[in-house]
Amino acid sequence: MRRFLLFIVILLLIGTGVYLYLNRSDSSEGSSPAMAGAPPSADVLARGEYLTKAADCAACHTVPGSGKAFAGGVSFSLPFGTIYSSNITADEATGIGSWSDDEFVRALHDGIGKHGEHLYPAFPYTSYTLLSRSDVLAIKAYLFSLPKVSQQNRIDDLSFPYNQRWTIGFWNAGFFKSQRFQPDASQSAQWNSGKYLATALGHCAECHTPRNFAFALDHKNDLAGSVLQGWRAYNITSDPVHGVGAWSDSDLGSYLTTGHADGHGSAAGPMAEAVENSLRFLQPADASALVAYLRSVPARAGTDPIAIDPKPAPALASSDYAPGSDAQASTQGLKLFEGACASCHQWNGKGQQTPYASLLGARGVNDVRGTNVTQILLHGSGLRGEGASVFMPSFGDAYSNTEIAELSNYVIGHFGNKQGTVTPDDVAERRKQM
Repeated sequence: MRRFLLFIVILLLIGTGVYLYLNRSDSSEGSSPAMAGAPPSADVLARGEYLTKAADCAACHTVPGSGKAFAGGVSFSLPFGTIYSSNITADEATGIGSWSDDEFVRALHDGIGKHGEHLYPAFPYTSYTLLSRSDVLAIKAYLFSLPKVSQQNRIDDLSFPYNQRWTIGFWNAGFFKSQRFQPDASQSAQWNSGKYLATALGHCAECHTPRNFAFALDHKNDLAGSVLQGWRAYNITSDPVHGVGAWSDSDLGSYLTTGHADGHGSAAGPMAEAVENSLRFLQPADASALVAYLRSVPARAGTDPIAIDPKPAPALASSDYAPGSDAQASTQGLKLFEGACASCHQWNGKGQQTPYASLLGARGVNDVRGTNVTQILLHGSGLRGEGASVFMPSFGDAYSNTEIAELSNYVIGHFGNKQGTVTPDDVAERRKQM
């Protein structure tokens, strides 16, 4: 019996040691490559503002239309429940006003809160861990310079055992490593800057990389596309067919900073939010650096690839104001498009009032599952930029699940020249994201 107990004690000690070792923190300062919009010589608040925008903090910590910047409360629907973002204003009682520099750094580098609690990886500390300490503190300085907002954090609604924060320590042990960004001496300064923007600040992988069984990033398919919060984040690897390898530098740069590129469609949903809150503020040199890095990402087709038909026969056979002969068209889908969509998008898909309404070459209308087409129809879409603000109304309240499915499949058939597979049940499931 004593030997058995001794054996158990030894196993516990070994397990504890392994757990602590795998959860260790990298205390190094790290380095951030030179960025045009945030040089090390810049005023700390100006640098912090630029970094905060590049990190897209507002998208997760500001409820749209609330007028309460960074006060939290944005919901994230996950397979095991709902998480709400926290108040990161400098309010001492409900925000992070009482956090020290070290506590703030530990949150971004290690996913550990002020009181030693594990933060859920919906907060992308798995990417922010790459940030240098000086950049993290510049972000903190900027946040602390903004108006304080007194707003209590909402309680997460997670099922057991996901509501037990201590279990995240085991997740971290298996899927997370605290480490700072290390420039690659074999690459150019521009490339290193672009990688820092993509991997640390912009955390592109958090949306564009699929997850494994444990909801951790599947790095074997890095940036090959994923579905998150009901929206499809497309393949942004250098694959020339399924990714962005065939896009020109100017097209890719335009899409990232304006949300639109001729012949490739317009951003919607979370990507439109990223453009509006973050990417449009990048200095041209930094946007070019991001493009240079994406060019180098290994080509991957992904698990559910989309092939673009840049010249869909049904659309090409149509004029601005009249459809051609659509062999795949359903009568109901065509009538719905005629009544609600044709005046803006036109039958040939060129768009009337704005290039943002163009549908030709868009991946959404070439996706037979119609994931983003359905979401846009249900929830609408909007994007505010420097030069233009675009808006598409939602039809979720006006149309039934069957009508949304018919309209989605018509759009896919007419502008993607493919047979859409959207069903009323698919629409019902996506409607839950409202």
